[in-house]
Amino acid sequence: MTIIPGSIKTAQLHGYLLGAIAPRPICFASTIDSDGVNNLSPFSFFNVFGAKPPILIFSPARRVRDNTIKHTLENVYATREVVINVVNYNMVQQANLTSCEYPKGVDEFVKAGFTPIKSDIVKPFRVKESPVQLECKVLQVIETGQEGGAGNLVICEVVCMHIDDNVLDEHGRIDPNKIDLVARMGADYYCRASGNAVFEVPKPNVSLGIGIDALPAAIRNSAVLTGNNLGILGNSTAIPTAGAWTDDRLETALKQTDRAAALHQYAKELLDAGQTDKAWQVLLAS
Repeated sequence: MTIIPGSIKTAQLHGYLLGAIAPRPICFASTIDSDGVNNLSPFSFFNVFGAKPPILIFSPARRVRDNTIKHTLENVYATREVVINVVNYNMVQQANLTSCEYPKGVDEFVKAGFTPIKSDIVKPFRVKESPVQLECKVLQVIETGQEGGAGNLVICEVVCMHIDDNVLDEHGRIDPNKIDLVARMGADYYCRASGNAVFEVPKPNVSLGIGIDALPAAIRNSAVLTGNNLGILGNSTAIPTAGAWTDDRLETALKQTDRAAALHQYAKELLDAGQTDKAWQVLLAS
């Protein structure tokens, strides 16, 4: 196959590019708007481009479908500051939830269940769950075009870097197995930089997920369900109605002294196996 740009639709070319230029590291960008409202969004047009000065560049591209720009870019123009958080396997489902196009003014820290922590130098908050957080000043934004699909190269200088000691090895270097980073590939595929190489996370492009903040408190505060489990539930478009479905494992769990823990453990196993609908029915039975 040979493709000359312009000979096919932009959306189709975009798909081929993302499938071919992969895996791509994820810039999990934290910004604030002019009213001080938090915004979180992931971008895979991202990398590091120098160490002295330390330069990172990410690109919130113009939307192909309607040629609009994203809230992150609006905030960058307004404040000239951003925190770039890295994404590891333990938080990828929650980070994925923030790619929902929530209305302006919605705090994705709340929607995705992340913990905001104050930065040392810039105003946007850091993501506590991220193993590395980079506070940045925006030096320049280069617009590569004005049509849908055009990039906006946000050139950032790192002014403060935070690293979780738990991801360091005995020599003080970042251990790739401990940091357990993930990267974007084409379509809904991701790549894990340790353990299993490739996995799939359905992207919420069409319908908005309800968010972790909309989950019942007993589920949201579960001692059994992980952040990834909650991220999957938060990607549901609505909390389903309890149905008549049951099985022997569910009936046994309902008879346990600590019924909630038994039900949540069963729901966790179902979520890990990709059986979200059944997991919901187990959780609603509690």
